[in-house]
Amino acid sequence: MSVRYDCALEVQRSRGIAKAADVVAEGDLVVLPTDTVYGIGCDAFDAEAVSALLAAKGRGRAMPPPVLVPHVRTLDGIAAGITPDIRALAEAFWPGALTIITRAQPTLRWDLGETNGTVALRMPLHPVALELLERTGPMAVSSANLTGHDAALTAQQAQEMLGDSVAVYLDGGEAELGVASTIVDCTSGTPRVVRQGAVALEDLRSVVPSTLGLGETPDEEVEQTQ
Repeated sequence: MSVRYDCALEVQRSRGIAKAADVVAEGDLVVLPTDTVYGIGCDAFDAEAVSALLAAKGRGRAMPPPVLVPHVRTLDGIAAGITPDIRALAEAFWPGALTIITRAQPTLRWDLGETNGTVALRMPLHPVALELLERTGPMAVSSANLTGHDAALTAQQAQEMLGDSVAVYLDGGEAELGVASTIVDCTSGTPRVVRQGAVALEDLRSVVPSTLGLGETPDEEVEQTQ
């Protein structure tokens, strides 16, 4: 049976985060608040837990979950071929609402689904999420909702959709932004926005001027397709 902790109350927050960390270590699922929307998460290195996460959402392996990390420096342990653009984006927007798709270190022993050797990484700007991540290390975290439904903005909304498939719900109040993160693909050449979200394209370009938006094509690709 699921347990929900009100993280606005100091005692419940402390107990809830401790319990959530234990649950993650045991291979079960938790719901946690982030700065964007609520997430459903598990140990990123537990393949059975990742499968359970996808099943809880009604999602297949073709849609692998992103990974949340507790520090910018965690990037070096997970990502391969870190470019100056990747480094600049992480340092400018983490913690925050930017997800960066990179090549994953080939030595990592995990199975997030059909990733084709990539991983979507983010460091959230939320104290409860960061405190949990400090205890657990990287977590596979997807939006807390059933596939085809809107992402939960409160723990209550998440619990109504996911029920007892989740062991612990950490209630951090309503999600501050209420908008999903912006996703930038940095796996090949110029960074490209593949989902517009809470971080604006202009802000990305202020850090990496070459960033492409949705539907934009590099000059060399335009020439090839004309």
